[in-house]
Amino acid sequence: MRKWFSFPIREGDASRQAHCDFPEGTYERECGKEGFFGPASHMYHRHPPTGWSEWEGPLRPHAFDTNRVETQGTSPMDAPVLLSNANVQVRLWRTDTAMSYLVRNSDGDDCLFVHQGEGSLYCDYGHLRYTKGDYLIIPRATSWRLVPDEATTLLMIEATHGSYMSAERGIVGEHAVFDPAVLEHARIDDSFKAQQSDNESWQVMIKSRQQLNRVTYPYNPLDAVGWKGNLTVFRLNWRDIRPLMSHRYHLPPSAHTTFVAQGFVICTFVPRPIESDPGALKVPFYHNNDDYDEVLFYHQGDFFSRDNIDAGMVTLHPCGFPHGPHPKAFAAGKKHQKKETDEVAVMIDTRMPLDMGDAAKATELTDYVYSWRTPSDAE
Repeated sequence: MRKWFSFPIREGDASRQAHCDFPEGTYERECGKEGFFGPASHMYHRHPPTGWSEWEGPLRPHAFDTNRVETQGTSPMDAPVLLSNANVQVRLWRTDTAMSYLVRNSDGDDCLFVHQGEGSLYCDYGHLRYTKGDYLIIPRATSWRLVPDEATTLLMIEATHGSYMSAERGIVGEHAVFDPAVLEHARIDDSFKAQQSDNESWQVMIKSRQQLNRVTYPYNPLDAVGWKGNLTVFRLNWRDIRPLMSHRYHLPPSAHTTFVAQGFVICTFVPRPIESDPGALKVPFYHNNDDYDEVLFYHQGDFFSRDNIDAGMVTLHPCGFPHGPHPKAFAAGKKHQKKETDEVAVMIDTRMPLDMGDAAKATELTDYVYSWRTPSDAE
C-alpha cells in the first residue's frame, strides 16, 4: 500500500483559497499531480508563468489547423493520424459519400466526434442518426458505415486496447453533467432493415494491430433481426451536457470529464456562465502539466482563453511546463468583460506522452509558442 505525503504548508504571501483573491499584483500557478486529483500547491508569482521570451527545444506548446489536413483514401481506417501513444490514437476523416463497405476496428473502442455534417450510421446493432456536435461511441470490433446527408468531418479518438466508460460523479449523482436518459442507441428500425441484402458482395475493412484486413461476404453482414444486452453503439450530443458550475470558484477541467478510458480522459467544454464572485478567477488558471499531455480540439464559438484560435484547430501542451490563458484573455477576465462563455471544445488528457503524426506536423502553426507574449514583449 502507498499514499501521498500530505502536510499543508503556507509560505509568504498566498491566497487563503485556490483561484480566489490573489495577493495584489500576483499570478497564481497550480503545481499538481495526477491531473487535478493528487496533491497540489499554489504559487503566487510577480510575473505570468507563461512569460517566456524565447524557446528552444521540442517540448514547446503546439497548435495545428485540421482544416488544412489532407485526408487520404476513402475509408476512415485510412484517416491520417494527428496524435498517438500506446493508449490513444487521434485521427481526422472527412467524407461526403455513402460508404458502400463496412469498417471494423479491432484495436480498441472508437469515439467519433462529429465536427461537421449529419447523416446515418449503420452498424451491427442497427441504425442511428448523427448530427453536428455528436459523440458516437463504437465498441471494439463493431462493424459500421456512414451514409452522410451532408459533408461530414469526424475527430476519431481510438481507445487502443481499451474501452470507454462513464466518469464517476460522486456526491453529485448519476444524473449530473448529463442524464443517461439522453443517450440514444442504435435501433433495428425500417431504415436498418431496408439496407439488408442477401445477394450482393460486401467488404469489411478490419483494422487490427494497425494493419488492414479485407474480408468479403456474399451478403450484407449487418443482418441482425434483433439483440438484447447493455453493449451497443450510442450517441451523446454536447447540447445535452449540463456542466458543473460554481459562481465563486473556477472548477478544474476534470469537472467536465465526459468519457474515461485506459490512460486518458475526454472532457467537453460547453457554454456556461462565467464566475461572478468579485475575487474568483474568471479564466482557466495557470498550471503545470506535471503528469498529463493536454490536447484541445476547438469545435465552435469564441474560445475565451485563447487568441487567434478558430474552429477546427488543435492545441497540444506536452507534460512539463506551465500554461494558461493568453494575456488578452487574462486581462479581460480581470475586468469581467464577459458574463458567459460560448465555446465548445473537446479536451483529451493523456497519461503517457503523445507523438505528433505527419498530418499534425504539416499543419503546425510554429509561432504558437510565442502567442503568450504581450504587445510590449513582441516589440
